[in-house]
Amino acid sequence: MARTTSRSMRRRLAGLALAVTPLLVGSVSAQTPAAPYVITAVDTAHGDREFHLLWPAGAPGALGSEAVDKPKITVYLAPADRATGAAVVVCPGGGYRVVAADHEGKQIALWLNSLGVSAFVLQYRLGERYHHPIPLEDAQRAIRMVRSRSKEWRVDPNRIGILGFSAGGHLASTAATHFDDGRPDAADPIDRESSRPDFAVLCYAVISLEDPTAHAGSRANLLGDPPDPALVVLLSNEKQVTPRTPPTFLWHTADDTAVPVENSLLFFEALHKAGVPGELHVFPHGRHGLGLAPGDPAVSQWPRLCAVWMEGLGLLKK
Repeated sequence: MARTTSRSMRRRLAGLALAVTPLLVGSVSAQTPAAPYVITAVDTAHGDREFHLLWPAGAPGALGSEAVDKPKITVYLAPADRATGAAVVVCPGGGYRVVAADHEGKQIALWLNSLGVSAFVLQYRLGERYHHPIPLEDAQRAIRMVRSRSKEWRVDPNRIGILGFSAGGHLASTAATHFDDGRPDAADPIDRESSRPDFAVLCYAVISLEDPTAHAGSRANLLGDPPDPALVVLLSNEKQVTPRTPPTFLWHTADDTAVPVENSLLFFEALHKAGVPGELHVFPHGRHGLGLAPGDPAVSQWPRLCAVWMEGLGLLKK
């Protein structure tokens, strides 16, 4: 889409903006320069909390047997007395290079638990070691696994969503636009489950891989450099929205210098054109990578706004 169209979209959506004071705290974001591939890309934020390898016998396409080759979900079940049955697979950001597992993973899971929603924080495989379709396969497998174990984890298989930040938001939007209904004849019972999320939450998400909107680092880490032009189009997810795309909540800051706000504007416009329920909040100020934005009087309202949206979808009813 031309830049002039994006500017007109900004004007149409200006009424969504709220006042905000930028908050300066340390984080791993898509703005972080790419570092050499190291084992520290592994998600270690959860201590000894229960986790499950997505493929206990070895992930398809694995290039080794280190922790980075073993995608997993870490389990944060909602307290039994508050559990609503809803669940969310959480995809932290990090430019498809690292995983911001604390402020975009653990903290988000605990917030969801406070709403009575169970959370499953995904550690997906990363570039430069892994490229598409590996991260998407990890996200799809996570959704299938939660659905397949819904009775054990007290989860409603029809209320399983996906949430992501930055590059993790790109992964979440990819899962929301590229899915299947499962294979009933699969030998692995997990593969019989649908990979379609029932709802999505996209937080300052990378959506488009096309210039000038793309975040170049995420694109290079996901697709290699130079990327296959066909994959750039396929994974520019504003182009992949259909009426089957699940209801989606988005938020962004207008002056995000790492991932342009046009990413969220384009996805919201695509949802609207496809007749998919969507909600978008654009805050005028705030740097990239804020997570829950604690201490910021405006941006920190997004969790409350998201909870209201979830309640409207019936996701918070027991």
